[in-house]
Amino acid sequence: MAFFLETLLGGLMAGMLYSLVALGFVLIFKASGVFNFAQGAMVLFAALAMARFSEWVPQWIGIESLVLANVIAFVLAGALMWVVAWLIERLVLRHLVNQEGVTLLMATLGITYFLDGLGQTLFGSNIYAINVGMPKDPVFLLESTFPGGVLVNLEDVYAACIAALLVAALSLFFQKTSTGRALRAVADDHQAAQSIGIPLNRIWVIVWFVAGVTALVAGIIWGSKLGVQFSLTTLALRALPVVILGGLTSVPGAIIGGLIIGVGEKLSEVYLGPFVGGGIEIWFAYVLALVFLLFRPQGLFGEKIIDRV
Repeated sequence: MAFFLETLLGGLMAGMLYSLVALGFVLIFKASGVFNFAQGAMVLFAALAMARFSEWVPQWIGIESLVLANVIAFVLAGALMWVVAWLIERLVLRHLVNQEGVTLLMATLGITYFLDGLGQTLFGSNIYAINVGMPKDPVFLLESTFPGGVLVNLEDVYAACIAALLVAALSLFFQKTSTGRALRAVADDHQAAQSIGIPLNRIWVIVWFVAGVTALVAGIIWGSKLGVQFSLTTLALRALPVVILGGLTSVPGAIIGGLIIGVGEKLSEVYLGPFVGGGIEIWFAYVLALVFLLFRPQGLFGEKIIDRV
């Protein structure tokens, strides 16, 4: 039972991190109808900015506090993601209003390669560390309940809690603020939102910035665990099954889809892997997503895309 709980908790915590990346897809698609293939590049770009700023800030202003350096680096990286969001709207999106979906899709592919190149030009192409003070050592829990206890990685626990707090903050932002309500109005009907005075261009900048902050948090967490390297862009591929499962138009779907994928990967690898030679964790999510595409293409909580056209 203890081993099952370890596997279950590991899956839930991995699923929360998948959900962070999937949220970027959902937020941008809901507000602009653009399937953003650049989300993985945004994670890498934001993580590179955080890693390098946290290294440069102590040299620039002569501070020794790790916490203060990370806070300043986070603010600077967040400001940079705002600039990126503004440039994407100004140079790309406003020129592609009412264009075909495939045109917008190709535009996000172009943004992907641009951000990959720009990030490595500005910040370098080596593997960089992000140290935000999260503990690395595992601990044993419930030792009085299970013999030997349940082994839990504290870094994964902290990461899952940060992801959960961000999700809660985004939910409050969308439900309780006037900007959040404007974003939901744009998501429902662009033309109706414009007819009541909601500035579409400003909304697009905001939603790309929110997706950028989400990418920044995901990049910090994954960069702290694995180091900031080019492979972070592949996180977008790991998040695709999540948005297919949860629904491309549903924020709660991104969260629940991520949890299902995370738990399914871990449990299938542990309990089914020995019978099929292992490696299930690599392809489990994509097979599950394929099943949903065949029988429920809108996902668990998403709307049928045809209804939105």
